[in-house]
Amino acid sequence: VDRFLLTGAGIRLRRIAAAQRSSVPRLESWIHPRPDRAPCPRVLDFAPLVGATMILPRYHIGASAIPGAGKGVFIDDPVPRGGVLIAPDAIPRTWSFEEISALPNASELLPATVRWFENRYTISDDWPDECFVNHSFSPTGLWHLGFIFASASLHAGTEITVDYRHLLAPGQEEDFHDAQSGKRIVGYNWNESLRMSSQALLELLA
Repeated sequence: VDRFLLTGAGIRLRRIAAAQRSSVPRLESWIHPRPDRAPCPRVLDFAPLVGATMILPRYHIGASAIPGAGKGVFIDDPVPRGGVLIAPDAIPRTWSFEEISALPNASELLPATVRWFENRYTISDDWPDECFVNHSFSPTGLWHLGFIFASASLHAGTEITVDYRHLLAPGQEEDFHDAQSGKRIVGYNWNESLRMSSQALLELLA
């Protein structure tokens, strides 16, 4: 089951990609809808897609190397350290977490949200190839303000992964654990996320 989305209406980047699920009950509203389920009712006015993929290098979808992750996104060309892997396209607006939570269909919308900056979130309800990017605590991609940069020089065939802690609400816990370490995945607060991603990006570009 996948939890990544980067589309014209916003970015979802929280993919269920671990081999071991947590036994602790989580908020059902954060469980990602499967693509074969009926779309959720639209209470918010979403902008139309602009028709461009946000994955910049050539790529393909294949079986993920992460246990229990299902499919993943693999680049077909090498990408240099610091190169852009994924970039946002059209972001018509953002919402506060409180605005989204107060909506009558919040349980359907929350899985399609991702933090963009501070307490502002984007929402999308479609399912492009970007939805197959997986979580990792040692990711091949660095999330920073909606962009994903190559965290090292990546060879063709590398799977794109990111750290979901940058995308969740502060203190929000995923309903699965990191596949490699078995540790919980809990959202950073905004200052912590921005400081860490900014420092990491500076190091990549040094």
